[in-house]
Amino acid sequence: MLNLPHDLFSAEQISEIDRLVIEQHNVSTATLMSRAGKAALSTIRNHWPQAERILILCGTGKNGGDGLELANQAIADGYRVAVIQVGDDPLGPETTAARDGYLATGSEIQSFEGTLPSTDVVVDALLGTGLNREVTGDFKTIIEEINKITRTPVLSIDIPSGLHADTGNPQNIAVKATNTLNFIGLNKGLFLGEGPNHSGVICFDSLQVPTAILKEFTPIARRVSLENDAAQLLAPRQRTGHKGLYGHLLIIGGDHGMPGAARVAAEAGARVGAGLTSIATRADHGHTLNLTRPELMCYGVDDIKDLAPLIERANALTVGPGLGQTEWGEGLFQAAIDANLPMVVDADALNILSKNPQRHDNWVLTPHPGEAARLLGCSSAEIEADRFKAAQELQKRYGGIIVLKGSCSLINNGEVPTRLSAWGNPGMASGGMGDVLAGVIGGLLAQGFPLMDAACVGVTLHGMAGDKAAEKDGERGMLAMDLIPHLRHLANLIY
Repeated sequence: MLNLPHDLFSAEQISEIDRLVIEQHNVSTATLMSRAGKAALSTIRNHWPQAERILILCGTGKNGGDGLELANQAIADGYRVAVIQVGDDPLGPETTAARDGYLATGSEIQSFEGTLPSTDVVVDALLGTGLNREVTGDFKTIIEEINKITRTPVLSIDIPSGLHADTGNPQNIAVKATNTLNFIGLNKGLFLGEGPNHSGVICFDSLQVPTAILKEFTPIARRVSLENDAAQLLAPRQRTGHKGLYGHLLIIGGDHGMPGAARVAAEAGARVGAGLTSIATRADHGHTLNLTRPELMCYGVDDIKDLAPLIERANALTVGPGLGQTEWGEGLFQAAIDANLPMVVDADALNILSKNPQRHDNWVLTPHPGEAARLLGCSSAEIEADRFKAAQELQKRYGGIIVLKGSCSLINNGEVPTRLSAWGNPGMASGGMGDVLAGVIGGLLAQGFPLMDAACVGVTLHGMAGDKAAEKDGERGMLAMDLIPHLRHLANLIY
């Protein structure tokens, strides 16, 4: 994904950009289709250089026209090409011209007979980004057949057919592609919802659309990266720096039976550079949490009033890891809110907040879909149906910065564009990963990072550290503490 654009657009925006290219820059639809076909052929050459046979599955719209243009160029380049066309809608003039060009080669267009012939590459050009209805009939059946393929690569043109271009959720069913070749501007649906499960490796071609046109549109979302979001914030420190310059992070949590969560968050905050890191926890845990990390300062706080002097020395708070939802946890959480310091609200602190909603502008909330559902009084399924909308609603209701965790976490501060992190992997689906993130963001806040910067950089560091851990030892069996050494390297831009 390093070579992909960072800006993401809605299907409506891409359609409007397409219109402006045609009407104001005198680039015909036929020319754009030809460029799309050329880009698709180049993708096949680059990713599957041994391929000799290409099966192209076309619909009747412009997406099908792109597929037919690919067929014409592939035949001219010496490939053996078969085309199956699905759909009863009349073809537009450009798609008709591409179809006529294909027939002029002496080739035939086949009908779908329920199975797919053997090939080296399957190209999905069935349904484009304008789809807003359930997939049924022959389209549903042929997508089911595509998804049965296990050894043959599948290239989706523009978007996996059946995937909603804005929410990333299948419209009843969607192609599971090996690669997706997206055009003009990246569709946000490739990164949201089920998009990552269906898109495979995302490739991109601008189709030579002038960048000036894209600049006329405010992107709906923007992918975060260390290069764009942290180059100055994570610059090398001055030689005269000392721990007092880099802030004091206080982790509040670790109720009975859950001390590890606070310990994990504390080390994560320290490893991204907090000058001092303390833990306020149950007295039973105070003398044990720093046995393997003596640099952490641990304090037993069974009485809420004992928290006040610890907060006075802190520059930022992370509240929630292992906090529980007892009277003790509720009291600590309210004391943290009353301090009005920059703070991260995570885990049980979010559950407490859902019972007594408050709005503040000086916090970063880091819910997973279940916690987000409780905060909004809906179901997790509703959150996942439109994560983008959920993040916006959370910010509107609770203020501050929202980090809606999950595959491609969203960061929303109430402004456009929403930020999105495509870093991370399924190996991070294990206990304690959220505590790491809460500690990382807290550690950045302690160092004086503005809230939005701390959230964007923190989510990026967290996801990239997970990817580094997966590179080293694989995804399955990854534990939260496996991210810690990579966090230190990444926070120093050593990667």
